[in-house]
Amino acid sequence: MTIELLIQAIVRQTTILIGQLATAGGTRAPLAQVANQVFLDLVRELERQGVSRKVSADMFGMGLRTYQRKIQRLTESTTDKGRSLWVAVFDYVQSRGVATRAEVLLHFSRDDEAQVRSVLYDLCESGLLTVSGTGPALEYRPTPEEQLAEMRRTRRTEGLDELLWALIYREGPLTRQKLVEQHADRAMLEAALERLVAAGRVEYSEAEDCYRASTLFLPLGSSSGWEAAVFDHFKAMVNTITGRLRALRSPHLADRIGGSTYTLEVWPGHPQEEEVYGTLARMRAALGELRRRVEAYNAAHSTPPTHDRVLLYVGQCVIPQEGSAPDEKP
Repeated sequence: MTIELLIQAIVRQTTILIGQLATAGGTRAPLAQVANQVFLDLVRELERQGVSRKVSADMFGMGLRTYQRKIQRLTESTTDKGRSLWVAVFDYVQSRGVATRAEVLLHFSRDDEAQVRSVLYDLCESGLLTVSGTGPALEYRPTPEEQLAEMRRTRRTEGLDELLWALIYREGPLTRQKLVEQHADRAMLEAALERLVAAGRVEYSEAEDCYRASTLFLPLGSSSGWEAAVFDHFKAMVNTITGRLRALRSPHLADRIGGSTYTLEVWPGHPQEEEVYGTLARMRAALGELRRRVEAYNAAHSTPPTHDRVLLYVGQCVIPQEGSAPDEKP
């Protein structure tokens, strides 16, 4: 029961974060595939941990056959075997030039109707399809290439390079195909990869067709690249928590893996007010200097194949508390 409550609480906080990201800066990011992505990512992680599909199905409260059918439905189209439903629907509309909703649903009648509708909505939200009309007579058309090119030119791409850099640094080495699977716009992705390689931020191995990064630096206060900082913070937090869970079985790692959370309440005139507010700045300065010295030594000495990457995450949040003063009546 305790683990169930913990999972529910973490999911709740994660959905709050996703909701904030989806509307950041006035944007409205498509969310149609989020629930399915969560399910598939959980499936892959359980398999990576060696959990059998029969046990995984039971954890999801499903029979094995129902579980396997759901995985198949979400990973490929029943109508077009071996291809994702998202790609299959887009290719169908593109090949026809124009298709009504009724025609699309009929063509993909062996797929889940709600899923097909969700894919159509997501394709329209992403700008790859345009829609006109009402009801079953809704018509879908592929967005003209010149219009897509204009969208690419006008669409905000600030921060893409930094986010890719962070992804490659934290999860690399990553193949070109793996990166393409995570990014809908291949042309935009490859242009960003070329810039990263040219700038020396990322290294490309032609023999392995993969990208890797040995360093990551995101300037404090930069107006672009905040997406990379959010990912890097979140990834570090998840790594720390999962590392601590594994370390529970290794007491000798308790002083090297883990974290602490402190809540301090201060107000104007409090004797420790400035000391509390300045904690983050002091820790940034100290850790920045430590990193500088470590990197200077590493630059002069070859790194052995077996070594540790120590990941430190520091975060500080100020939450205003509003309420009646002690001598005030409600």
